[in-house]
Amino acid sequence: MMRVLSVASECVPLVKTGGLADVAGALPGALAHAGVEMRTLLPGYPSVMAAADGAVHELGDLFGGPARIVEGRLGDTVLYALDAPHLYDRAGSIYLGPDGRDWPDNPQRFAALSMAAARLGAEGIGGWHPQLLHLHDWQAGWTPIYLRALGAADRVATLVTVHNVAFQGVADADMIGPLKLPPEGFTPDGYEYWGRISALKAALIHVDAINTVSPTYASELLTPEFGMGLDGVLRARRGDLCGILNGIDEAIWTPPYKAPRGKGKHTRALREELGLPQKDGPLAIVISRLTEQKGLDLLLAALPALIDTGGQLALLGSGDPKLEAAFRDAAAALPDVSVRIGYDEALSRRMMAGGDAILVPSRFEPCGLTQLYGLRYGTLPVVALTGGLADTVINASPAGLAAGAATGLQFYPINADTLAQALVKLTTLWGDQAVWQRMMRNAMAHPVGWDVSARAYADLMKSLDKSI
Repeated sequence: MMRVLSVASECVPLVKTGGLADVAGALPGALAHAGVEMRTLLPGYPSVMAAADGAVHELGDLFGGPARIVEGRLGDTVLYALDAPHLYDRAGSIYLGPDGRDWPDNPQRFAALSMAAARLGAEGIGGWHPQLLHLHDWQAGWTPIYLRALGAADRVATLVTVHNVAFQGVADADMIGPLKLPPEGFTPDGYEYWGRISALKAALIHVDAINTVSPTYASELLTPEFGMGLDGVLRARRGDLCGILNGIDEAIWTPPYKAPRGKGKHTRALREELGLPQKDGPLAIVISRLTEQKGLDLLLAALPALIDTGGQLALLGSGDPKLEAAFRDAAAALPDVSVRIGYDEALSRRMMAGGDAILVPSRFEPCGLTQLYGLRYGTLPVVALTGGLADTVINASPAGLAAGAATGLQFYPINADTLAQALVKLTTLWGDQAVWQRMMRNAMAHPVGWDVSARAYADLMKSLDKSI
């Protein structure tokens, strides 16, 4: 078994703000069947420390206070919690303070995670020595620099997974000293980023390999439109970059029916719960952060196309206050629109079971998980043609329908007009229930688990092993 340490800032079921947590939580179990023993290192937030009650490994002072590694269990996975109360023992969001802004010491908080990862890579822990450090996003981005400083970069491999290149771990250059970074690395060919420093850029330059969460997003990252200022760095390393689709935990995401005909009662129940009229038309759902990146402003503009052709909308999410207010106004004006602002895991599952279609009109989407949940539940995805959305949904084009292979709808270019056209097509397809039921069966049969992707990760990781 290859030994891999996963280094992440969040991980289900202990702490989650986005899809990174789902991936970090699912990969260890998925990789165990592919010859990889993966253990997980997380910051010692209160929820993480509650799961850590095992052996202790002292680290000494770490960016302003004492730190140690405390072992625990995360299901069948060994958990290492970085216990540093001065950095992590605080209420509220793991990234944001009470004012809604980044914690001012985030550079130190995640440099500490990177330093602890490098220490575990160089020294091992309890006789266990990782052969590869799997780094997730910028929060683990300084690891390869610290690993090199410890003299272990020639024997411990590093892989970074970019979940979203928009988040880059940028800080002012006066943090070079406090973060114990080598000053000679502050160059355009190093971790310097427009006069500041970037943890993600450091990772992209210094790791042995880079992957992201879908093949299409891997290609998109090489362009100025999607690369967010790092496309040049990524083009220079295109030979070390690949895309591996995310999967979902099918044991957790299992519909309460085995065939399309079982969905009807859940749709009726959802309409009743949300106060929507019972009618013969598709109930489209949205479960999302309300941001322009997610294309929810486009949905507002295209909404009449859905409602006027007999469809309904149920939305659950929160985010931009202006978008929240606009969707509330739409619900107040239109009896076929229901809006719940906030996050409700149980309601999201009832919506997935009762919805006929799920709308994901993102302007960019590295992989996306909600469309995978939709496929699993036979809740047909309507998605923008970008990133992982392009890689996971088979469009109901004339060719897709003729081949009997379609699982949803894609639209491009990504604007309100093309989304409106897709929504009209959605209601038209609903009118032919033979076609609709066939698409549901296709969707529910589409592979969305981790089997294929876990094998791809395992093959990549084993190819990087420096101990061979």
